[in-house]
Amino acid sequence: MDYKELKKYMELSPFEVQFELTNIAGNFRDRTLLNAGRGNPNWIATTPREAFFTLGQLAVEESKRHFNYPHGGAHPDIEGIAQRLHEYLLNNPDAPGAAFLRDSVKYGIENLGFDPDPWVYELVTGTIGDFYPEPDRMRPHAEEVLHTFLLKFLCNNKSNPCKYNLFATEGGTGAIKYVFDSLMENELIHKGDKIAIGSPIFTPYLEIPRLGDYDLVEVEIKADSEDNWQYPDSEIDKLKDPSIKAFFVVNPGNPQARAIRDETMERIADIVKNHNQDLIILTDDVYATFVEDFRSLMAVIPSNTICVYSFSKHLGCTGWRLGVVALNEDNKIDQMIARLPEKEKKKLHQRYQSINIDPDHMKFIDRMVADSRSVALNHTAGLSLPQQAQMTLFALFFLMEKDASYIQGTKRALNHRIHMLYQSFGLPLEYDKSATNYYAIIDILEVARERYNPHFAEWMEKNYNPLSFVFALADMESVVILPGAGFEAPTWSVRVSLANLMCKDYEKVGNKMSEILEASFDHYNAEVN
Repeated sequence: MDYKELKKYMELSPFEVQFELTNIAGNFRDRTLLNAGRGNPNWIATTPREAFFTLGQLAVEESKRHFNYPHGGAHPDIEGIAQRLHEYLLNNPDAPGAAFLRDSVKYGIENLGFDPDPWVYELVTGTIGDFYPEPDRMRPHAEEVLHTFLLKFLCNNKSNPCKYNLFATEGGTGAIKYVFDSLMENELIHKGDKIAIGSPIFTPYLEIPRLGDYDLVEVEIKADSEDNWQYPDSEIDKLKDPSIKAFFVVNPGNPQARAIRDETMERIADIVKNHNQDLIILTDDVYATFVEDFRSLMAVIPSNTICVYSFSKHLGCTGWRLGVVALNEDNKIDQMIARLPEKEKKKLHQRYQSINIDPDHMKFIDRMVADSRSVALNHTAGLSLPQQAQMTLFALFFLMEKDASYIQGTKRALNHRIHMLYQSFGLPLEYDKSATNYYAIIDILEVARERYNPHFAEWMEKNYNPLSFVFALADMESVVILPGAGFEAPTWSVRVSLANLMCKDYEKVGNKMSEILEASFDHYNAEVN
């Protein structure tokens, strides 16, 4: 495509550009498509899935115990169900995931203090999914398991002795939408308000505020590519402005794949304490488990932080849509609602009075649950029970894995892949303990400047569109990577997902990237010489 044709793609989300790139790259019978665009992992956690399906077999047997109608069953009995599960697993020791399922039940009883029958009953009925979610926000045992998981893997077990309320959602994307909607509905953010956005960032955080539904003014908090994508103090200090109502950040980042430094988080905490006490922080921590000793803003500033987590990446379950919103029980957001002007309080009283006898004291997280179903359908709110059951088993899998072979194995795979990519593309790569290695951001213009000469880089800027590289790579080599500009990364940068392909494929990707850059240099030489 020429410059003018590519220009029409400049305003599209990079994920929409990816669809076009995939169509181009996959249009050749004599080539293998290498798609390192959208970050869908090419691994899955099998053990908790096996346990889920074995649990499903028991659940069906439970439903048929006192029901003889052909093809039918009834709701399981709670009394004695833990013992029946124990006997089932004794009689079927080779069932897939049986040992893990047995240990999961034991963990809940011995480590979390669960009563056996209610605990197993929740798992069994959750797998069947024959009732609406009750409570609608999250089932009690699932919430306790997830709470334990978040404290260990997102708070590094250093959180204050406080408790978080959880809301199970349809993936991280569902959580993001519910948070935005409820902040607007509850008069905490208004159209035209300023919100700060840590960049580079996952594109919805850039696109959602600009939609007419929200129409928010964005203040960029820009990470420094020269400092391992960390936020300079001068950028963080923008948050001192009390007109900035919220700060949205992905931590560890997408696409920059770095966790925020501890000292930077402490600086944010100091700003909240001394300069902007009503600042609402939304942190998307989906990549948290890829970083050693990760600590979330939810642990550092629990009073002001809404945390979103999804199991999609590390467990390989993007199709399951498993996410959770976490909010401290004692939080500034509930206090801000209590301080609203009487006119706005009255409006909110009317909004929630059909579902709560004391709507004025209804927690923000419960308002989020109601808002997710337009309030009127609150009785049907909540994540489906099978999803909650599988999410519970996923969380237990991480909590119980003593040697962390799965966790460390996925980290090693990503580390090998990024090294293979950088070596084949001729770039140095130093160890960074804050890096997830889930994505790589590479500035093509900077590589052109360093590998060849500054004049060549200037020539590229003048003669090519910033999308030229990714489109040429798709058309000439059947390799799909995404433009970094769509994530607010440098204009000529590209984002390579390290999750999609096998290790050897990243050597091919790096080599093909070099070939495209070399072809551009040949074009340059032909013109200038």
